Amino acid sequence: MNSLALEKSHFDALVKIPVNGIELEGMLVVPQRAKGVVLFVHGSGSSRLSPRNTFVANNLHESGIATLLMDLLTKQEDIAYENRFDIDLLTWRLERATQWLMEQPRCSALDVGYFGASTGAAAALNAAATFGSAIGAVVSRGGRPDLALPALANVQAPTLLIVGSLDDVVIELNRQAYENIKAEKHLAIVEGATHLFEEPGTLPEVARLAAHWFKRHLGGKRQS
Repeated sequence: MNSLALEKSHFDALVKIPVNGIELEGMLVVPQRAKGVVLFVHGSGSSRLSPRNTFVANNLHESGIATLLMDLLTKQEDIAYENRFDIDLLTWRLERATQWLMEQPRCSALDVGYFGASTGAAAALNAAATFGSAIGAVVSRGGRPDLALPALANVQAPTLLIVGSLDDVVIELNRQAYENIKAEKHLAIVEGATHLFEEPGTLPEVARLAAHWFKRHLGGKRQS
């Protein structure tokens, strides 16, 4: 595909999101006629360059869904391990980033969803509870939704929890969280997968499940 055709088919740019005196870096990709935009909320020790989340994002683009992959912590903040589990900080940053995204001309008419991994899933669910019906869908990959337990009953967004069948402890934590979610919900167990979905065929299954969920729930109210 030549550069002119690529330009016509989608928009992508490295963006800087101002949050309380600092700037968080992200990559925004908006396919032509996007059905919605999904903000990726990375978990502990991950980043916007995570190959797993990049793989899922690329699959979403093919389904006509825009994505924002971003870091909720600066490089300096990420050095401190405890920051990766500061759910209040991650949630606050995500809420500010969501407001920024909703104000961008290319995304202001798009329904917003969250894709959260590990501790990022807790931040995604907390933010979804805050924004209510403004968030169209949430997907958690190997996430810790149990860390958002007090907020789960207030989540209005249809929520998909994806866990590997070999990730025993996290499966149980997801089942506990699942019982507290009042919105439309589904718990998907990917057979043969461990926590990072590194086994052959497991990450493509995550991408398939996520794309199906977002295509089903985003774009119903507004179209780009």
